[in-house]
Amino acid sequence: MGDLKQHSLIKAQERLRDQVGHALRAALIAGELRPGNVYSAPGLAAELGVSATPVREAMLDLAREGLVEPVRNKGFRITEVSERDLDQYTELRTLIEVPTIGRVTRMASAEQLEALRPIAEEIVTTAREHNLIGYLEADRRFHLTLLGLAGNERLVETVGELRKRSRLYGLTGLDEAGKLVSSAEEHLELLDLMIAGDAEGAEECMRRHLGHVRSLWAQGRDEPVGRPAVGLGKNR
Repeated sequence: MGDLKQHSLIKAQERLRDQVGHALRAALIAGELRPGNVYSAPGLAAELGVSATPVREAMLDLAREGLVEPVRNKGFRITEVSERDLDQYTELRTLIEVPTIGRVTRMASAEQLEALRPIAEEIVTTAREHNLIGYLEADRRFHLTLLGLAGNERLVETVGELRKRSRLYGLTGLDEAGKLVSSAEEHLELLDLMIAGDAEGAEECMRRHLGHVRSLWAQGRDEPVGRPAVGLGKNR
């Protein structure tokens, strides 16, 4: 029984680590954790109401993703993404996702594609409701599930990593201004083109969508930080 209890404790610790990681990613996206700033694990833990250990573990996970970098005896610095980085991430995603969307349009059934409509509608709904975290999570699920229909798991993993590294800074202001809605609606347009079997139109829609997302990245970097999303943002 002792071993079982220990196993249960480990699982609970893993879940807390994941929850902290989710909260920190949300703070990064909302712009509450600023690029270039150094944050200590104890300081972040105090704001999240948890111990420092799961925060350190979660920050190490983020470091492996390239989102933060350890600073000896101080904590973790939020890595900065340059305009050149963003251009290169967009180029890579375009090279991968545009032709894959064409391929999926030709090979997937209408039923498989139609099954994604609730997620596409969720993206629009969350954008209109200013639910930024819900919007980004639905957007992630839609894109990766859609690409998954091509049957290449490594491709999906690669795009998932690119999405993490090209995270959107400071989108709270854009969200509050309703500027994410038009990007959200492009998911429904893309789905309709694919269901209609218009592979060329779907590829062009995806290319335009990625360009739209890139312009949002640029705007998000220039926007002031809006309302707090998870109660973080102080430099510790």
